Amino acid sequence: MLSIFLGALDQTIVAVSMPAISAQFNDVNLLAWVISGYMVAMTVAVPIYGKFGDLYGRRLMILTGLALFTLASLFCAMAQSMEQLVVARVVQGIGAGGMVSVSQAIIGDFVPPRERGRYQGYFSSMYAAASVAGPVLGGYMTEYLSWRWIFLLNLPLGLGAWLYARHTLVGLAVKRRQPVIDYLGTALMIIGLTALLLGITELGQGRAFSTPPVWGPLLVALAALSLFVGHERRAPEPLLPMHLFSIRPAVLCWCTVFFTAFQAISLSVLIPLRFQTVTGAGADSAALDVLPLAIGLPIGAFLGGRRTARTGHYKPVILAGAVLMPLGILGLAFTPPQWLWLSGAFMLLTGFAAGLQFPTSLVGAQNAVQQQDIGVGTSTTNLFRSLGGAVGVACMSALLLALLQGVELGPEGATGNALLSSLNAASGAAQEALRGELLATFQQLLLASAAVSALGLAAAVAMPNRVLRGR
Repeated sequence: MLSIFLGALDQTIVAVSMPAISAQFNDVNLLAWVISGYMVAMTVAVPIYGKFGDLYGRRLMILTGLALFTLASLFCAMAQSMEQLVVARVVQGIGAGGMVSVSQAIIGDFVPPRERGRYQGYFSSMYAAASVAGPVLGGYMTEYLSWRWIFLLNLPLGLGAWLYARHTLVGLAVKRRQPVIDYLGTALMIIGLTALLLGITELGQGRAFSTPPVWGPLLVALAALSLFVGHERRAPEPLLPMHLFSIRPAVLCWCTVFFTAFQAISLSVLIPLRFQTVTGAGADSAALDVLPLAIGLPIGAFLGGRRTARTGHYKPVILAGAVLMPLGILGLAFTPPQWLWLSGAFMLLTGFAAGLQFPTSLVGAQNAVQQQDIGVGTSTTNLFRSLGGAVGVACMSALLLALLQGVELGPEGATGNALLSSLNAASGAAQEALRGELLATFQQLLLASAAVSALGLAAAVAMPNRVLRGR
């Protein structure tokens, strides 16, 4: 749980410190990659750790991930330029990929599927706690100490988790399989996923699809991933066994995780911007207004996990979440942000729906694969979760920019955000008219988001209603 918390915390704690980091290094060109570099590295590392955990044992892999993450945190805190910070963040992301992926696979070693939903619910609560604690801790430390403390905080926690895991997991079984490393498959996956995420990130930052920074990486991704699939079919010890994609329940669970992450992560980024622009709330107030979304997730995960453990069936819980998700988003679309209580109720419902699906889909995928593939099955679930979040933020950001084409905005100004700068520059009737246009724009954006969530509902409906293996 501490490994999950640390890995998730560094996705959220850095965002509020970006202005201070930019001011110190006087460099805005690489600023976005302080967050994007971490996310890309973590996503790419997840499936590699999963496979290596199956081959070499998960104790070694989680200790490696924790050590890399903790050491890179020290280098982040000591960085003397933006380039050094981005490189350290990439290494930190590689470590976080092992912490997040392997810790969940370890639960698969200890706990039978019937009981696993409860434990995955506890793990999901760590994601929610990190999403709430990250902005608060980051803001407090940046304001009263220094932005470097957001990385120094990881040192005692990371070292404590490493020592505890080293002591506690000493009896964890290591599979007696002759390790055959799929070097070519590993290289193709790293190139393909990195290029895919680079192209998606550039698209989300406002570049047109026709520009080389977008279509260039996407073409490289298509070529590398096509070669990867062909190679994995022939490899004696594939990094990502292609036969897993012939297991229908596992594939549908991965689709559910992808679309749930698409909604949850993109909404957590865009809803605060909606509050700031339409109501005029400050960044601190907007962060508090989106709190119900983060609170609903662990509630749904806990109750869904308990229900799954009691009945032994995971489809009803996933289906309930998939039905509630579009209802919550539609409610948000038609509720003015000024109606805080009603907006909060719909955000709580959306978070609750995501919580029902995240851990239960992971349990369903683990149940569908063979025990020797638990590690790679878990890491593939986490890979789809990370891809869903990255694609969701990029697509929704790109759609927002497209919808704003008809809205007259000024330059970015001191805020670094054209929306907020335009609102600050306007006054009286002009400001109210602009707020009205932005309200309609965000309503269209949320309606599009609800339509995408219907794809997750389709995957949940198609899912077979299997019984989880024993207690």
